[in-house]
Amino acid sequence: MKKIELLAPAGNMEKLEMVFHYGADAAYIGGKSFNLRALSGNFDDEDLKKAVDYAHVQGKKVYITLNIIPHNSEIDIMADYIKYLSSINVDGVIVADLGVFELVKENSNLNISISTQASNTNWRSVAFWKRLGAKRVVLAREVSLNDIKTIREKVPDVELEMFIHGAMCISISGRCLMSNYMASRDANRGACAHPCRWNYSLMEEKRPGEYFPVFEDDRGTYIFNSKDLCSIEFIDQILDIGIDSLKIEGRMKGIYYGANVVKVYRNAIDSYTNGNYKFDPNWIEELKGTSNRSFTSGFYLGLPNENSQNYNTNSSYSQTHQLVAKVIEKLEDNTYILEVRNRLTTGEELEVITQTYAPYQFIMPEMINNENDELIKIAHPNTIIKIKTDNNLKVYDMIRKKL
Repeated sequence: MKKIELLAPAGNMEKLEMVFHYGADAAYIGGKSFNLRALSGNFDDEDLKKAVDYAHVQGKKVYITLNIIPHNSEIDIMADYIKYLSSINVDGVIVADLGVFELVKENSNLNISISTQASNTNWRSVAFWKRLGAKRVVLAREVSLNDIKTIREKVPDVELEMFIHGAMCISISGRCLMSNYMASRDANRGACAHPCRWNYSLMEEKRPGEYFPVFEDDRGTYIFNSKDLCSIEFIDQILDIGIDSLKIEGRMKGIYYGANVVKVYRNAIDSYTNGNYKFDPNWIEELKGTSNRSFTSGFYLGLPNENSQNYNTNSSYSQTHQLVAKVIEKLEDNTYILEVRNRLTTGEELEVITQTYAPYQFIMPEMINNENDELIKIAHPNTIIKIKTDNNLKVYDMIRKKL
């Protein structure tokens, strides 16, 4: 059976380390320019090289996002950046625009993945990109599994990548002008304000003051506010098709989201490739533990319906657990250094998340302030503490609490 790549987002070096530790085969990251997450931490040129070197030492891959829809001012300065990416041996670049595609071909031998922004929904467009020299095509989110199966059969000699988890955009594969119009922030150049998550009511032109009864309540309706994509319940059907790379969305999310989502899908993929696949209900519960807007199957199992939209009065994310600390060092005598992310109290009932699938129960022992060696009962975010425990903790283990 061919290797199935699990591709994770990484908005900075810490996130890259975490997704690799928890089972990602590759990560996609952005530089300071030319990508669709301008508000993410991203990587400067020196950090890009460090990230690529770090990945290659571990036998992992790094793809760089060049997926903006550029204007003349950006296209004119992109060649030097492409040459730099080639010099540090990145594993590929993700491109949405034909002009950028041509620039990459003229200035490097880099592998090119065609971004979901290019809206590839049929086998002819995939075959076209393959003939132009693309190594991989990232399929649009607006395709069904039956469509993907046909594309795979018609174009067997190009790599196919698809999103399996994360936020869904209201617009065709993310090409949206709402943010430009309502917040003067260009979504197609990396600065989306996500106005589709705001609360709206619909009014028919010739009936001023009368709200269209999409859903009859006093809150208006979130007609643009999709639930998050989650494919864990039918991941075996996706794997049956022969997809080359399974992609998780979320470069703006934190380390807990990236690591735990990767861990769940890693477990599912491994059970499939090992020949003992059986859906585990705990997978979906673990995914609910991370930041989400509830889940939908998107377009994969047929056209979305009203159950794919989020109608909560508060459109923010929810999750069942919260990251409170990360293990950053192991000392002698069962002593560990922890980086505190949220408030901690001695004696608190918590859970430890490790590389292995199931988290385990953990009671927070006495804590020592690492700065002055004082015993403390409460630890606050952005502090470093020491604890002593017989639990065999490891660097990159995460400690969480139930909300």
